[in-house]
Amino acid sequence: MRESTSGKIFSVFVHTVLIIIALTCILPFLHLIALSLSEGHAVDLGQVFFWPVGLDFTAYEYFFQNTPALRAFTNSVIITVGGTALSMLTTVLTAYPLSRRYLYARKPLTTAALFTMLFSGGMIPTYLVMNNLNLTNTYWSLWFVGLISTYNMLIMKSFFENIPGEVTEAAQIDGCGEMQLLLRVILPLSLPMLATLTLFYGVGYWNMFMNVILYINRTELQNLTVVVQSMLQIQSMDNMMAMDIMQQQELISEKLKAVGVMVMVVPMLVVYPFLQKYFVQGIMLGSIKG
Repeated sequence: MRESTSGKIFSVFVHTVLIIIALTCILPFLHLIALSLSEGHAVDLGQVFFWPVGLDFTAYEYFFQNTPALRAFTNSVIITVGGTALSMLTTVLTAYPLSRRYLYARKPLTTAALFTMLFSGGMIPTYLVMNNLNLTNTYWSLWFVGLISTYNMLIMKSFFENIPGEVTEAAQIDGCGEMQLLLRVILPLSLPMLATLTLFYGVGYWNMFMNVILYINRTELQNLTVVVQSMLQIQSMDNMMAMDIMQQQELISEKLKAVGVMVMVVPMLVVYPFLQKYFVQGIMLGSIKG
């Protein structure tokens, strides 16, 4: 079937808009890569755009050797891996019972969960609870505050409910209890949804900033987001005073900032391809109804 002239014009328009949107995402990233790899004098003179001028890894070397970035990177990994695992565990253990129609008080419990999306205890009461439990300056304060997302839990609950009842009934006839049904039947059928929510939780923990500022006062426990943000704001660090003036001019400005942002972004870019296959399926959850 031949496409009409109006259809061709619309197709060209849509592709043009999508290309422009893609370029607005790609070009700033390419600019950051070029800044982080270019020579210092080229960065200072504003000669760097989307391709490195020269090739200089001095900023990366300085960033990991003379700043708390490496320790902060380790903290970010611990916070992200531990927090994502705990959040997924609690989300599954909450969503699965609520998805079972024979659960007593199922509707009131779901309504109570929805209530938390509209109202919360607030920043100060939450801090007082963490402080009274002696959880401040520990990773547990970060994990408990962001332990479960009601929105993610409702997505998981909806997915569990849409699994055909014949499948669960067959498993129960074969002798599966609730835990076996969850582990051997429900979760294997839910890989796209699990991968999608894992990515959501992981990105949230990796980029966590405000909770770290509130609950972590010890600098040795702060994550990479806080360290990079501090560098973006103050533009200098105490131990730079030992460097000569030329080295400060080469590293302190845009180049070191670009390195910090790159170190923040690259880990998520590395993880995403492994989850992409499931993520594409997961974002289509609920888009088709029988």
